[in-house]
Amino acid sequence: MFDSMDEAIRYIFRTRRRLDAAPRGLDENTRDISLTRRLLTRAKLPAAPREYAVVTGSRGKGSVTSMMAKLLQALGHTVGMMTSPHLVHWNERIRINGRMIPDDDFQRHLFALQPVIDAIGAELGDRQYLSPQGIFLAIALRWFDENQVNAAALEVGRGGRFDDVSVVPNRLAVFTPIMLEHTSLLGGALERIAWHKAGIIPRGGAAVSLPQAPAVMSVLQQEADQQAASLVCLDDSDLARWAADRRDGQLIQLEPYGELFLPLLGRYQIENASLAIRAVEMIQARLSLDRPLSAAYIHAIHAGLSRVKWPGRVQKLQDNPAVYVDGAITVRSAESFLASVKPHLARPVASIVGIPRDRDYAGVYAVMAKVSQALVITQTDINPNTRFPSPAAAREAAQGLDIDLRHAADLSQALRIARGITGADGAILLAVSLMLVGECMLLWKLDTSII
Repeated sequence: MFDSMDEAIRYIFRTRRRLDAAPRGLDENTRDISLTRRLLTRAKLPAAPREYAVVTGSRGKGSVTSMMAKLLQALGHTVGMMTSPHLVHWNERIRINGRMIPDDDFQRHLFALQPVIDAIGAELGDRQYLSPQGIFLAIALRWFDENQVNAAALEVGRGGRFDDVSVVPNRLAVFTPIMLEHTSLLGGALERIAWHKAGIIPRGGAAVSLPQAPAVMSVLQQEADQQAASLVCLDDSDLARWAADRRDGQLIQLEPYGELFLPLLGRYQIENASLAIRAVEMIQARLSLDRPLSAAYIHAIHAGLSRVKWPGRVQKLQDNPAVYVDGAITVRSAESFLASVKPHLARPVASIVGIPRDRDYAGVYAVMAKVSQALVITQTDINPNTRFPSPAAAREAAQGLDIDLRHAADLSQALRIARGITGADGAILLAVSLMLVGECMLLWKLDTSII
């Protein structure tokens, strides 16, 4: 048995760590999901049938996954969920009805899988590894089986076609907006990234997507045709509309549901909620349970959406000064962050920005500078594989911006600097990587174990 979560995580990453120094390449050349299939087959997983929906895209896929899970729970299902990355605890990646898997259960299921994992590890070539994501999936499926989970929403980690989550027998593929991302791992063309994402469309199944660029839509349709699957692409008329702000979220309008309460501040969450609701309609129709759009069904959708929690996504952390955090590490997400919080801001505004150097950090600086009197650039060393811009690179990227630019060695120092600028009456905006979002959860002592 494993003595701690730290020991369990070291074991899970054992074969991957030995390749840390090896050059990384395109997923199709470096990721081998057949090893995860081998793990699940030998472990006889999944042991019980359930309805799976797999979610991918370039932004919002975690939000959509969590919303789908909460809606399905409100409809009476026992719902499994997988997301990545986590904010504070590795266990957050695996949940049933919003509760993360306890340490004891995680370690117990990993211990039961250890003989199979070790046997596959002994068969690996020098350049092969057993994916940690695949091991997490096996733990999740064992826990789901044990707890009679009958529906599961699973978020893809990066691409789709070569992601371990894609090995589950899903009947529904769900697509958030697809854009250029992880180009060194997925390819440098939008069509190539869409090809990776399209790999989750199941043979003879169904897919539903938010509006996409024409090039992306063409790739998704081609894949759906090859898989003899149906594809529904939502258009603007299918999406909810903003109705009003509330201190703890926003009211949205979506027919035939009428006015719904969404307890998330992000404007971008409106289209995510629209996609989640449409995807759940398709799942419920397939299961032939409570008839979609009946009075009871509509009531459940209202109840489920009102209970959604997704920490660190346009989340208000405190008052006096008001502090908001979002995992806004792209220009588009930073713009959406500002649109979401702008009605609530009081000057002066200080923005803390912590963007890895492989992202367009200069573009995010420019966006956040639009409403800020100061930019505080910071970083974290939680993941040594993630690098942040040096102070010199940050200064160069901010050239031409008429703003007070500071640099902080860590988040705590950045917050002290920002509070000195804003006082009690202003606002602090944190546009930071999810690693820094996790640090915020710890600093404000927020519980991420239940959502």
